[in-house]
Amino acid sequence: MKVILYQPQIPQNAGNIVRTCAVTGTDLIMVRPLGFSTHDRWLKRAGLDYWEGVNVSFIDDLFTYLEHSPAPFYFFSSKAHQFYSEVSYQKESMLIFGSETAGLPPEVFHRWPERCVKIPMKEGVRCLNLATSVGIGVYEAWRQQGFKPLL
Repeated sequence: MKVILYQPQIPQNAGNIVRTCAVTGTDLIMVRPLGFSTHDRWLKRAGLDYWEGVNVSFIDDLFTYLEHSPAPFYFFSSKAHQFYSEVSYQKESMLIFGSETAGLPPEVFHRWPERCVKIPMKEGVRCLNLATSVGIGVYEAWRQQGFKPLL
């Protein structure tokens, strides 16, 4: 399984997501530009010593990457209509999350509306923290795999 962060902005969120990836055996891909340096002390502090145990990579173009990947992928967005728990995730699934400030590019909803899922939330409140959303998505996908090692 892979988590893809589209242009993440907050280093502490990325660090916490690295920890989630480490404890679940999930790869992490970050789409540039990032709103921080990967050498940022807050990023390192939030991820503690988990960076070394996670396969972290960086890409510049999400759409090109997805078009060349045979793996199923799902976009997590509060604008989606289908709940994240209604999808059957596979071991090689990619879970994609938008930027904390801008979310996902609008093109996502036009090209792949059936691949957009949401975490239910009360109406009229701000969205969940990115790191929390990633945790919810990763653990649901992992639960569907029987919590078997993903590596």
